[in-house]
Amino acid sequence: MSETAKTLQVSCVQLHWAKSLAYNLDRTLGYIRAAAEAGSRVVLFPEANLTSYYFPYVVGLKREEVLAALDKTCEAAAEHGLWVIAGTIQQTRDRFLNLAHVIAPTGKIVHEYAKVNMAGRDEMTYCRGGDKLALFEIDGVLCTLVICRDGRHPELYRIPAMAGARILFHPSCSSDEIEAVCWKRTSGRAQQPVGPNSKIFHCVANTVGMAPDGKQASSGWSFIREPSGIPLAEAGFYQEELITAVLDLSRADRSYILDSLKNPPFLRAYWQRMIEEMKQRVDVKPE
Repeated sequence: MSETAKTLQVSCVQLHWAKSLAYNLDRTLGYIRAAAEAGSRVVLFPEANLTSYYFPYVVGLKREEVLAALDKTCEAAAEHGLWVIAGTIQQTRDRFLNLAHVIAPTGKIVHEYAKVNMAGRDEMTYCRGGDKLALFEIDGVLCTLVICRDGRHPELYRIPAMAGARILFHPSCSSDEIEAVCWKRTSGRAQQPVGPNSKIFHCVANTVGMAPDGKQASSGWSFIREPSGIPLAEAGFYQEELITAVLDLSRADRSYILDSLKNPPFLRAYWQRMIEEMKQRVDVKPE
């Protein structure tokens, strides 16, 4: 796709959240191939799709195993010539980071973002938050991303949108106790569409399935929504699957975001300062 292209085809993958690294890698490679065969330019995977989000398993993984799986994912992106957004949970000098990796069609990781707001007892116990916002280009189109709970904190995607981002990629794992998962479905979904308060595209890749002990599940219902909030594609509650949509980029006019930049007038200078500070940190590697 060139900078003057008017559309971008995106796929979102819905995967089980509590499987092994070997299983996750096999499914990831298979869905990269499927997204390429469907003609997509970008494929988004759920939060921690390679390592899983099941912490009793994650904390026992060796770092070299995780990095090897990420390398194979990069190789697959290059083999099939598409953008891949994949996730891992990795140990650092100080606890774990929940990471999203933006992989170019060359197979190179061109941007990394660490989840800012922790969710759930295990994540709060083992992980710490990142200290930057996401802003990167896909074929000349400015994009941003947040991870799961981060979507409840609009400043994390609105400031990048003020800088020009037109698509929000949102890997998620809405795992919780059974009653909480039921409530998320009944109340609308785990992730609330952002288009109605921003006028940008919103692509969510969520998880499905139950924990090995049967005490937690995940709510599914991945979606691709256009800037009005209208769904272009939605996944089910329970199954692993691929959803795909073509984004008409002219629809992402960011009109609500642009209004926020102007009104009320006394905030204008603060917004501009935050945008500049965000840009200064864009290439900082989470570690």
